[in-house]
Amino acid sequence: MKSLKKAACIACMTTLAWGAFAQQNTRSEESADSAYLSSIEDLVITELAASEELDNKLVALTYLESAIEDGRTSPDMMAALDQLAGEGITSQSRTNGRVVNNFPQVRAAACDLLAKVPTEESKTTLKKIALADNEPMVITAAVRALGEIGLNDNDDAVETIAWVSQKNLYVNPTSSLALEVVIAYEKLADKVENKTAMLQSVNKIASNHLFVSTVRNRAKELSQKLAGGNTSSNKK
Repeated sequence: MKSLKKAACIACMTTLAWGAFAQQNTRSEESADSAYLSSIEDLVITELAASEELDNKLVALTYLESAIEDGRTSPDMMAALDQLAGEGITSQSRTNGRVVNNFPQVRAAACDLLAKVPTEESKTTLKKIALADNEPMVITAAVRALGEIGLNDNDDAVETIAWVSQKNLYVNPTSSLALEVVIAYEKLADKVENKTAMLQSVNKIASNHLFVSTVRNRAKELSQKLAGGNTSSNKK
């Protein structure tokens, strides 16, 4: 009887061991498959982003958006996104001396995606694009993304936004950009060491009648908050 129990016990343990081995082997295969698929996806995105065709770059952005939403970004993907954010500005392709990859819609979309990856590297890219770009839609996207990321070490993000806002007050004042500047300031206000640059920038927006009243009033409200005043006293 004891020998039968012992044999049954050994058989049971053997079965469990084989089951564990098979499960581990399956997991290893799944892990290998996942790594292989990731490398393929990296390659596809990199090739599409490097293509000279606008449609391919837009497809790359679609793949990148899906990867970011699923939390499966990789260094190669982020490198591709960084390239797309500077498409035609920091990375240029020329034919007969003419830039042929100036795609503002690609840069703007890439900036919006960088906002979903809140890292110092993303912030650095966005600062660079905000300062270098001349297209309002791209600058607006970069400013919006800097606010959403929320990183402001040594007030670098706020100073970049203030410089961009000041430049465009003279070059191309638009209410859409001014609004995004104010919203970005609102998101960064509690992370600012020195509020002087932000306050001056907000006051210029609040007093500039080239902007619609909704933008000016929102800037006034933020100015009062920054100065520690009552936000309701100057509402119109």
